[in-house]
Amino acid sequence: MAGSQLPPFHKLNFMPRDIELERRADGSMVMRQRIPLKAYEKHIPAFLAQWAAETPDAVWLAQRRGPDRAWDTVTYGAAKQRVDALTQALLNLGLGEDRPVMILSGNSIEHALMTQAAMQARLPAAPVSPGYSLMSQDFTKLKHVFNLLTPGVIMVQDGPAFAHALKALDLTGVTIVHVERPAPGVDSVAYADWEKTPVTGAVAESIAAIRPQTVGKLLFTSGSTGMPKAVINTQEMMAANVAMGQQACPRDPAETRRTVLDWLPWNHTMGGNSTFHSVLADGGSFYIDDGRPLPGQFDETIRNLREISPTYYGSVPAGFAALVSAMERDPELCKAFFKNLRQLGYGGATLPDDLYTRMQNLAVKYTGKRYVFSTGWGCTETAPTATYTYWETERVGLIGLPFAGMELKMVPVGDKYELRLRGVTVTPGYYRQPELTEKAFDEEGFYKIGDAGVFVDQNRPEEGLVFAGRVVEDFKLMTGTFVHVGSLRVAAVAAMSPAAQDAVVAGQDQDYIALLVFPNVMACRQIAGLPDAGAEELIRHPAVIATVRDGLKAYNADNPGSSTRVARALLMSEPPSVDGNEITDKGYINQRATLERRNDLVQRLFARQPDADVIVLDARTLPEGAQVAAE
Repeated sequence: MAGSQLPPFHKLNFMPRDIELERRADGSMVMRQRIPLKAYEKHIPAFLAQWAAETPDAVWLAQRRGPDRAWDTVTYGAAKQRVDALTQALLNLGLGEDRPVMILSGNSIEHALMTQAAMQARLPAAPVSPGYSLMSQDFTKLKHVFNLLTPGVIMVQDGPAFAHALKALDLTGVTIVHVERPAPGVDSVAYADWEKTPVTGAVAESIAAIRPQTVGKLLFTSGSTGMPKAVINTQEMMAANVAMGQQACPRDPAETRRTVLDWLPWNHTMGGNSTFHSVLADGGSFYIDDGRPLPGQFDETIRNLREISPTYYGSVPAGFAALVSAMERDPELCKAFFKNLRQLGYGGATLPDDLYTRMQNLAVKYTGKRYVFSTGWGCTETAPTATYTYWETERVGLIGLPFAGMELKMVPVGDKYELRLRGVTVTPGYYRQPELTEKAFDEEGFYKIGDAGVFVDQNRPEEGLVFAGRVVEDFKLMTGTFVHVGSLRVAAVAAMSPAAQDAVVAGQDQDYIALLVFPNVMACRQIAGLPDAGAEELIRHPAVIATVRDGLKAYNADNPGSSTRVARALLMSEPPSVDGNEITDKGYINQRATLERRNDLVQRLFARQPDADVIVLDARTLPEGAQVAAE
């Protein structure tokens, strides 16, 4: 379908795009929304108190538990009682505000309640990537985080899983709290006992003492450019960001109660702030999805979606790739998924056009309408969302326009703009690292996020901005030609869809561009027709190689210039390494770290006579007389 034949979108309420663009003499610009930011709540715990009073019997949290994997639910009223008891237990420890509550485990009901209790006790909640404890061999990042925080409390879900990590730390003066089982050889208290703590007036007094600049969370950066930094998230930052989202896309009170099924990790700002806080602020229901868009783990998500019909569903492109493939084979799953749905959202990377089209085709088939795919942009330092697509758009890859209350500074760098942010949701700095804080802001107080963007249309700024990668990732070929890594990577990965999960761009001081490609194992199994095959077998399968080669050939036809054309590619069997600093929790690949760690593969990519695993797309990179492998 094309043009006027396209079915309408499911109607959403959006704020107007009333954009002001201040053009400066030095070529920089400042973009802002003319509509002022609406009033916002004092702090995040106020939302729990509100819904516990207004809708005490409504389900707030749910998670599958026990041998039968039934849903364990917690209402707003019960949650408030449990959180108050935990708050009292924390207050009884007599900790100062410089002794955070460190949470090592993944998403869980207890994780959510402990976070709210820490906020009520005015102790920063510091969720830490479980990978630092469970996937690491040397615990380097965990030790760094622990020493930076000097926590007063550490919470773990199941002690034995974290025993080795805990024993790697100096726990003198630290209270360990376990939910399920204690860690062998580690003194700890039971979470269940803390929930029995008698509540006194000290809890209400502590909540009343929360101020806008009270530190609510310490969220760690991915460590993509070094050791993770603890980003201060004040209560005002987080509450204002909730209001920004509500104002950009206000919900009709008459609509179905907000229901979200989500897996994004709460130690990351997108899952723990944007998604979690928006559900809490609306008095909605948050179903914790223990599935992941990974081989062998997405079946759990499918099972959950058969039972829970979300009003909003967001994921990364790999998650949508797996979901669309499942729904195209399962009409009942489609009916359940679209039953109450009003909006879709994606993040982490650009959604490939083919996935967008396939999802819209399913939507039209089962509902008669299409769905708006919303997305935003920001970072841990902005609590997180600073821009958003608050309009109906067909285009994927946008980062939108500034929220009310945000200012976006655009500094020209070649043919794109370095983006900087200023506003109430921008962090005051990094915890206990003033030297890093000073470097993070320019002379006007704009946070230097390090990302780049370009206009969809220079003459119509209201059409929004497109993400153009990280400024520091760009490099020059031997010819002196600049390669803009961000836009190239996004376009190339989309062209290889669904075979590629992600890629890194190589070519610094070389004659041409080449890619190291992380395969989408689930999709490659479908392409090869081998449901149980491992990555090593899949990356050499003719059908997988053909999908990558054909996709890149089509991409090259549209991008023939030396700064965009991909000459070679190599599929890798080893996934990104956490210890190797190759990947963040949100799935962003660290270009520099990956190229350095996999230098042997880079050498194979640029070998004068490449081996059989290297996919050669440009015969000009071969010695005279050599031939490209048969396609």
